[in-house]
Amino acid sequence: MVSDRKTPEAAVQLAEEKVAAAENGSISGPLVGRRPPEMKVSVVRWRSDVGYLVLRLLCVLTSVAALSFMVTAMEASTVLIYGFQLPVYSKWSFSHSFEYLVGISAAVAAHSLLQLLISASRLLRKTPVIPSRNHAWLIFAGDQAFAYAMMSAGSASTGVTNLNRTGIRHTALPNFCKPLHSFCDHVAISIAFTFFSCILLATSAVQGVIWLSKN
Repeated sequence: MVSDRKTPEAAVQLAEEKVAAAENGSISGPLVGRRPPEMKVSVVRWRSDVGYLVLRLLCVLTSVAALSFMVTAMEASTVLIYGFQLPVYSKWSFSHSFEYLVGISAAVAAHSLLQLLISASRLLRKTPVIPSRNHAWLIFAGDQAFAYAMMSAGSASTGVTNLNRTGIRHTALPNFCKPLHSFCDHVAISIAFTFFSCILLATSAVQGVIWLSKN
């Protein structure tokens, strides 16, 4: 006679096959739960929206940091030229490049803060952060324009900073960053945050392109 009783090994193997089939979605039943496609799309969209908000928050913080360090860049000291001790005073507003960086950083901070508030309110209402293609194109154009502006402001300020550090060749003008080290440090940190903001804006623009390609 052939016994219908299953051995423990066969029972364990059968249970493993059922679990694997349930994970692959090949069987269904009252005890097998399958995630609806709409739920998967909702989870993916929520993660994308949260990532967009984090990117906007970082952009606000970096642009505000660039602005803050630049507007606090000022110092008074003395410098030795031809054996004479001369007083020097340096301030960010004495350079058009630094003024340009301050203006662009303020505009980027305002733009990013506005987008952050709008996106956060939509996320709380459980609506898409980017509701339409027209909105996506508008954000993409704004982020790209501000990214180029931040890059130009950082590049222009870098040239002035290098001149302050190296002086002017064949002249008696010294390295002004030695007596004005605090001023130069503030400017250098501001420029670093400026380029970081540029990278974040470029990343946001790429994210917009990806969204447009999928919708």
